[in-house]
Amino acid sequence: MGFITLQRHPKGLEYLRIDTPTFEAEVYLQGAQLTHFKPKNRAAILWMSDEESYEPGNGLRGGVPICWPWFGKLPGEDYPQHGLVRKLPWQLVKSHEESSGQVVLQFQFPQQQLNSMYWPFKCEVTVEMTLSSTAKVSITTKNLDDKPFVLTQALHSYFRTSDILKTGVSGLQDCSYLEFGHRSTDKAPIVNFTKETDRVYDDAPSQQLIHTPEGQISVSRRHSKSCVLWNPWIDKAKRLERFGDDDYTTMVCLEAANVLQDQIHLEPDNAYTLTTEFGWQ
Repeated sequence: MGFITLQRHPKGLEYLRIDTPTFEAEVYLQGAQLTHFKPKNRAAILWMSDEESYEPGNGLRGGVPICWPWFGKLPGEDYPQHGLVRKLPWQLVKSHEESSGQVVLQFQFPQQQLNSMYWPFKCEVTVEMTLSSTAKVSITTKNLDDKPFVLTQALHSYFRTSDILKTGVSGLQDCSYLEFGHRSTDKAPIVNFTKETDRVYDDAPSQQLIHTPEGQISVSRRHSKSCVLWNPWIDKAKRLERFGDDDYTTMVCLEAANVLQDQIHLEPDNAYTLTTEFGWQ
């Protein structure tokens, strides 16, 4: 069938180009990152910055970056933002095409690439993508060490919209969130965007809807009580790397996560899988 081809960006990064009767997609081996997903006869769902340089060793700005084994910035100036695996190449260990047009990909992060200065544990980390009319991305961590460890993580999904002022997110009413050090609760049925938004929800329902001018995007999570809602707005957009001054008008992040009280305590020989799935409603 030949739905999948391995290609190379002019800057050198390798990626998988997938074109089936059902959808088209691109997945970069650096970061095991889904950067493009478009069901046939519908608009693209994921957003990538036009300012992205695709330089090897830089985290790609858009798509679904993998934040592991921590989300955000840990204390200490030299700790990489959003963990250790976004900027390094993963190994493609499984590629399966089905006659229905569904594609399953599995990637593994090489244990030897984990910097023991930041992560002194043995573990197996895999990402699996099941792509059809919807996209499902899962990250599984298996503890191969003789002691437990704690991790936080996120599937940092960037979604496309033609106008952030006409975009909102439902499914978060009455949910508590932490934003800029303050705790609050959503009261409205739809969260709209009129300023910088950077919310971490503690105990959110497993599904939300992003309402855009192009239609509704369904976003669901498994094995995740926490999610992150982010738009940098005007001032922060000007400070971000590989992000245009007006890029905030065409994107919103709604991220499946295990953060705050939802962090993962993983015992030896145990495994944990975080999943997000999204598609047009």
